[in-house]
This record gives sequence, C-alpha cells and structure tokens, in this order.
Amino acid sequence: MLLNKNRLFPTDSDTRSIARRLFGEIKNLPIISPHGHTDPEWFAKNENFVDPAQLLIVPDHYIFRMLLSQGIKLEDLGIPDTKGVTKQKNGRKIWQLFAENYHLFRATPTRLWLDYTFQNLFGFTERLTAKNANDYYDKIAEDLAKDSFKPRALYDQFNIECLSTTETPLDPLIHHQAINDSSWSGRVISSYRPDIVIDPDTPNFKQNIQKFGEITGEDIVTWDGYLAAHRNRRAYFKALGATTTDHGHPTARTVDLPKDKAAQLYENIIMQRASKDEIEVFRAQMLTEMAGMSCEDGLVMQLHCGSHRSHHAGIFNQFGANMGTDIPQRVNYVTSLKPLLDKYGFDPKLTLIIFTLDESTYSRELAPLAGVYSALKLGPAWWFYDAPEGMLRYRQQVTETAGFYNTVGFNDDTRAFPSIPARHDVARRVDCAYLADQVARHLLDEDEALVLAHELTYGLAKKAYKL
Repeated sequence: MLLNKNRLFPTDSDTRSIARRLFGEIKNLPIISPHGHTDPEWFAKNENFVDPAQLLIVPDHYIFRMLLSQGIKLEDLGIPDTKGVTKQKNGRKIWQLFAENYHLFRATPTRLWLDYTFQNLFGFTERLTAKNANDYYDKIAEDLAKDSFKPRALYDQFNIECLSTTETPLDPLIHHQAINDSSWSGRVISSYRPDIVIDPDTPNFKQNIQKFGEITGEDIVTWDGYLAAHRNRRAYFKALGATTTDHGHPTARTVDLPKDKAAQLYENIIMQRASKDEIEVFRAQMLTEMAGMSCEDGLVMQLHCGSHRSHHAGIFNQFGANMGTDIPQRVNYVTSLKPLLDKYGFDPKLTLIIFTLDESTYSRELAPLAGVYSALKLGPAWWFYDAPEGMLRYRQQVTETAGFYNTVGFNDDTRAFPSIPARHDVARRVDCAYLADQVARHLLDEDEALVLAHELTYGLAKKAYKL
C-alpha cells in the first residue's frame, strides 16, 4: 500500500486507538465541498477526461508551485498562456517530467493527496517514480476511457453530496443551467465571486463594469444602478442553486460611508480618477454592501484575504492568475472588520465566514471575534493551511476561545477533481487526531468527541453553507 492506515494519527498507542475509533465512525460520511474551483463544464457535458496530465497536473497550482520553485517552466507542464497557446501538448511527456520530480513532494500535503488518489482510485501500490511513470500513465489513461471514470460517475463514487464551484458575475452559468436541466441527481452549484467588478485594480475593470451593466440591464453609471446590478446577478446565481458569495480581497478593511459619499466615490472609480487610497476605500465599502445584500437575500458571505495574489508579474502576464504564486501577507481584522460588524455583526440574517493566510491572527484576532459576533464563523483550510500541520495548529489556536461551533467544518478549495476525497480524508484524520488528544487529556468524553467528529466532518458545513 502507498499509504499507512495510521497516517496522521497520534503516535501514542492509547490516543491513536481513540482516533481510529472516531475515524471509523465518520470516514464514510458524505462529502460536503462548499467552496472550490472545479469546472462545472465537466459535469454538464460528462465527457471522459483527456489524459492523466489534464486530470491531475494541468489544473493543480499546488503542483505548479513546487515544480516552479525547482526551475521547471510552466510551459513544459502544458500550461496554456493568456493567449491560449499551449507549447507542450504531449500528456505523456508532461507526466514523465512530473514523475521525475515526484520526490520534491515528500512530506507535503500534495504527496498525501496524490498517493491517496493513486491508491484508492487507480489501485497503485508502488510509489510513482521516473522508472514506472509510463506504467502509471497507461493504467490511468486506460481507466479514464471508461464510463465509470466520467465526471458524474466519479462524483457519485466519491460520495459527494454537494459541490460548489466559483464563478464571476459575468459568467452566464450555462453549465450550471445544463446540470439543472439534466436528469442527473448530483448537486453542483455556483458561488457568486464579484471581485472582477468590485476591485478597480483588476485587469480590464472598466470593460468588466460595462459588460456588467449590459448583462443586468442596469444603469451602472450610477451608484444605485451599480448596486442593483449586483442584486440582479446575485438573484440569478441563487435561482440556479447558489447559497454563497465569495470575496478575495487583499485586506479585510471595511467602511460604512453615507450614501452621498459612496456615490461620489463610485463616480471617481468608474471615471478612473480615483486615488490608490480611494480604491482601497471602495473595496472596503463594497464588503459592507455585500454583507447588507446577504442580509437581504440570505446568501452566505465568504471572505478570503491575506493573499498577495499573482506575486510574480511576469508569470501573471504570461499565464494569468492562479499559477501558484499567491503569497501570504499580514492582515488586521480587529479594526478592519469593525465597521461591518458594528452594522451587521449580530444580525441573524448574516453568516460571514472568514478565511485567512495570516495564521498568527487565528488566536490573536479571529477566534476572539468569532467568540463574540454571532454572524462571524471561521473557515479552517485555504491554500497553505489545508495541510495537516496547518489544520492541527488551527484547531489548537481557535478552539479554546471560539469553540467548535463557531467554525464551519472543512473547505477543500480544490481544482483537481480527484483530490476532493483525498483532501477530506486528510481533514477527517486530523480532526479525529485532535479530538482523540482532547479525550486522552480528559477535556472531552469519547461520546462527545464522536458527536464533534460528525459535526466537523459534515454537520457544521451543511448548516453554515445552508446546504
């Protein structure tokens, strides 16, 4: 076997036994995948995946990042540039290059996820190397040609109950409509991600705003018309099953401007005469506006901040966003979120889920905030902190102050579809390890730990995301 059955469990034998008992009770629960970046077209068309490289390597920036750090070029991995040009189209060559460098992933979560996929989906028992790369490729390619490996069949095999993708307000959601119109029972929904019409630093922002107005039929030249356009698209997303919005802002800053000042600020933004500070204030105002709209329409609001996105300008210019060069940065939450929380922090109609890459803020700021404001919940895993050690540190930093019930379970944030069950397996094992330690130290009884294992695996996410 590629994976040890006791992986990620405590080394102490008694505590490990507790963890194994807990895990045995929850390991087969359905998967709630409430936030991710899989392609809805996969499920709408339900066509076989092209080849092993297109399934496991090309969509996955976790793989790019490590290989890039060792001098391997993205174009050699089959990554298309911003013009749609792909220099390496030979899947077998991409796979061979990946296999030759598989050792780079030792002790990383990527290695755990991939080995889980290789073992449980494709039946491999020998570790991937340069020597057996062709055998791996041939076996995976053979399986991918089968009906049982089409996207909908894998969705069912993975025991997924609900999977959420992420689309912009300019997306027509034709694939989600096709899924809804089909006879398939799988639940694939979208999340409203309005960054490209909220952040003036986004490339082609002016053109995005113009298209936003055309799609919605609203007068986006005015502040009221612009807000109406958001309400229009949010309603459209919700009608197709969406339960959430998602906001990838560089900071957590919020403001609550009077309407006349907000309208003047918006005019400066669309006339492209806003200062750098005004751009930041506009983003801050829009977070407060989005919270208000969530109180109106019931969509759960997610905030992902603390990331310097596309850190390397050359890679961004050549290949676009999401190429593994997002870097964590320091974030302030206490003063930044105060205007929004002053207005909506105890509103029973708002659920605001916070994710961060600034790990130090969990115990210092986020757990105390979530321990006070009823609208605020904490999300554990995103980018660097969907790793086992990061997940464990998260539990250790927030539980004493915020408890378990101010968190929302596990968020897999995946792009490569087969990694979803692998990521949830890791999360479930880490949570069981943490709970087992609580039992061994007599902070919890085992029956309580079992209830919590169910909640952390399934119940909290289903409730928080209104699924």
